[in-house]
Amino acid sequence: MRKVNWGIIGLGNIAQKFMEGFTGVENSNLLAIASNSNSKITKFKKQFNIKNEFVFSNYEDLLDCKEIDIIYISIPNSLHYEWIVKCAEKNKKTLVEKPATLNLDEANKIKKIFDKKKLFFSEGFMYRYDPKLSKVVELIKGNEIGRLLSMESSFGVNILTKKKFFFFKKKKKINENNRLFNKKMGGGCILDLGCYPTSFSLLIASLMNNSDYKNFKINNLRKEMGETNVDIHSEAEIIFNNNFKANVNASFKKDLGNNTIIKGEKGYIIINNTFLGIKNIKIVLKNKSYQIKNEINENLYSKEIYNVSQSILSGANEALYPGMQLEETVLNMKILDYWKNEKK
Repeated sequence: MRKVNWGIIGLGNIAQKFMEGFTGVENSNLLAIASNSNSKITKFKKQFNIKNEFVFSNYEDLLDCKEIDIIYISIPNSLHYEWIVKCAEKNKKTLVEKPATLNLDEANKIKKIFDKKKLFFSEGFMYRYDPKLSKVVELIKGNEIGRLLSMESSFGVNILTKKKFFFFKKKKKINENNRLFNKKMGGGCILDLGCYPTSFSLLIASLMNNSDYKNFKINNLRKEMGETNVDIHSEAEIIFNNNFKANVNASFKKDLGNNTIIKGEKGYIIINNTFLGIKNIKIVLKNKSYQIKNEINENLYSKEIYNVSQSILSGANEALYPGMQLEETVLNMKILDYWKNEKK
């Protein structure tokens, strides 16, 4: 079997998890890494058995490596756009960790560039490759809960306080240089966590018959800003032109979990742990209810790597369904841009 050769830019925590996903993926080969940190290069080279000739101390040299088929970009959000464009200039297929860009303008420019070059691009939402998510899509398409009405999806983790004695909590000291709390680096809960429920809302809205999910309006915005002037808790309501409504929530302040409820005329679907590996799905109908449990702990990065590589091997310029399409990246950023910047 022909294998797709991957190069990795940036060697942070997400890159670590992503690279572990290559184990057992038959159509993919982790070939090259690049970082401006010598200690990380030494660590990752040894851990993943990268050959010397494919270890680079700067990103440009990796982009010039002819053996590489696709670049995975795992660097701070504020650097995504610059290096996506550079990948395109070198005619390198690209998978970038979410969020792909900081704003809609950057997303539109990227779409124009990659469409013109007919070059593969996708945004790395690994939850899209969860087999249990495909089961949810199957249930909805099979009319199990009837015509879709609404959904609520949240992703929130309290990273602002820590537990002390008994039930007392202490506020953590915020490091303004931490990318999560630095506005210039694309910080804030909306871009970091809110992008998950918004992208999922687009996927579910697209399943409606005769739907116009590409047109929407955003209402009922609630937003709390932190001491470094980034959003730390926020809520919004997305109303699609097919009258499907999605309530989305993101937080650095509250442990919201990452669960979803999808409501239809005949019942509803509850998805537990939507974005980090679905644990179980509960279907509640008028006359019965049942569960679909996930008995297998699967590596979603492995699923993502396999799907993207298979997309490339098939000659596609975008990830095979249900991976993120470039148009979805633009639509998602349109929602996020409004949610993040609207003064309501």
